[in-house]
Amino acid sequence: MDQKNGSFFTGFILLGFSDRPQLERVLFVVLLIFYLLTLLGNTSIIALSRLDPHLQTPMYFFLSNLSFLDLCYTTSTVPQLLVHLRGADKSISFGACVAQLFIALGLGCTECILLGVMAFDRYAAVCRPLHYAVIMHPRLCALMASASWFIGFANASLQTVLTFLVPLCGRNKIDHFFCEVPPLLKLACVDTTVNESELFFVSVIILLIPVALITFSYGRIVRAVLRIKSAAGQRKVFGTCGSHLTVVSLFYGTAIYAYLQPSNNYSQDLGKFISLFYTIVTPMVNPFIYTLRNKDVMGAVRKVLCRAATGL
Repeated sequence: MDQKNGSFFTGFILLGFSDRPQLERVLFVVLLIFYLLTLLGNTSIIALSRLDPHLQTPMYFFLSNLSFLDLCYTTSTVPQLLVHLRGADKSISFGACVAQLFIALGLGCTECILLGVMAFDRYAAVCRPLHYAVIMHPRLCALMASASWFIGFANASLQTVLTFLVPLCGRNKIDHFFCEVPPLLKLACVDTTVNESELFFVSVIILLIPVALITFSYGRIVRAVLRIKSAAGQRKVFGTCGSHLTVVSLFYGTAIYAYLQPSNNYSQDLGKFISLFYTIVTPMVNPFIYTLRNKDVMGAVRKVLCRAATGL
């Protein structure tokens, strides 16, 4: 192999926001705060789901998976970004770039599928309440969660291999803040139409099939809720399902822009801010969206705090 196919690359340069030095200082402070809140919020969700027996249900099993996923997803990109925002060295080794692409893409794909699974769980809870325990059996929940992770990382393996097989002809400056497929393909010194078409096709499957499941699930949920005569019952269902829909809108809206946007219409600068949104903003707000209006979680928080106070 010669330099044309990248074997002599010692690494890449992540340009990120280096053309806006003043913005880099602001972003460092904001992203550091967001990252710490992400760690705190998602770790709390996982801990509460383990500590409180009332939260050991399918809904919180999937929410714990989502929180763990968001912790990993954010950690795969943000610490490195913070280092680059504070220093002049913007480099990343070839191996680290491959690993980052694989991990971030795998986690992102897994989240797409997992959000669809969570919508099905809400459908079963609202529309099939008498059969919910049978439908959402622990084994089925574990199987659906495992399938989400497997499919996500199987796709990431394929995309990572295909992306790094593209000849770069010595180009190593990535106009992005982490290794992601669209900006990496822009480094290619050959026609990447086939790669872009394949990426678009797979993205349609990974993104739009869960969206179809979510649309179906919530269409049935709305019909079921409108038949509930109790206003309190309607508010409870809309509160829980509304939280999930908010998360879905935030994540899918930005991911669809990043991966289903035609390459000739893709703005690299806007793409960076869109990527910031689904790599740090969405994982940070998820725990707050799910907990602020959730009496079960707030009750679990109070119990844990009371136990801690009693122990002191």
